[in-house]
Amino acid sequence: MNSEHVLITGASSGIGLELAKCFAADKSNLILVARNTAALEKLADELRREHKIEVHIITADLSKPESPQMVFDELKGRGIIVDVLVNNAGFGLHGGFAELPLPHQLEIIQVNIAALVALTGLFLPSMIERKRGGIFNVGSVAGFLPGPNMTVYYASKAFVLSFSEALHEELLNTGVSVTNLCPGPTESNFSQVARSHRVRETRARKMSAASVAKIGHKDFRNKKCLSVTGLQNKILTVVGSKILPRNVARKLSGYYNKLK
Repeated sequence: MNSEHVLITGASSGIGLELAKCFAADKSNLILVARNTAALEKLADELRREHKIEVHIITADLSKPESPQMVFDELKGRGIIVDVLVNNAGFGLHGGFAELPLPHQLEIIQVNIAALVALTGLFLPSMIERKRGGIFNVGSVAGFLPGPNMTVYYASKAFVLSFSEALHEELLNTGVSVTNLCPGPTESNFSQVARSHRVRETRARKMSAASVAKIGHKDFRNKKCLSVTGLQNKILTVVGSKILPRNVARKLSGYYNKLK
């Protein structure tokens, strides 16, 4: 059995669930974190049965500032060393900034940014000390563009992109890798988790969560800094962030996020 332990946040559905399957196929032991205990238990039973691995679950709501420390303390108490941290938990809201509830938008910052930074800060020092490990942040192609009608979500993913790239550079030659997975539209329960007040009018072709996870997992194992999934998303990141003037990029992004 692989002695590696992989912690995955937001593991109860979508990309997080599919990443759990990818790491389980490596025979890595898992720590699954999410709010939905029943979904975690179901997934844990499935992965234990199919892959003969250890799977631990921790119920935690990362919108609460104390949760990252709670997760860290719980694992320390169990004597579990985390080798790979997958910061997957995140959500967004569709709607104009001024019309959306401010508490929900602050929750986006707490989950997508603060919890990600806190968990990284808690688990990274021991990885550096052991000279092995990995940080795998799930960002978005949204991080390359401003995002009218999803303002805080896009801004949060821009933070994740910058944070991941800088950390990747800092940790060169330490034995610890950093990968930022940047998917585009993905088939998942994003809209439900986002507690969206309004929906987008523009539709885009979506990749499956399984496809996104497989690409990201492979790129993480190959120690790539950025993992942009799918040709259309790669074109979007190049055109949107490097070719188009910023005023044009934000107008196109606003059109994509046009609300009904």
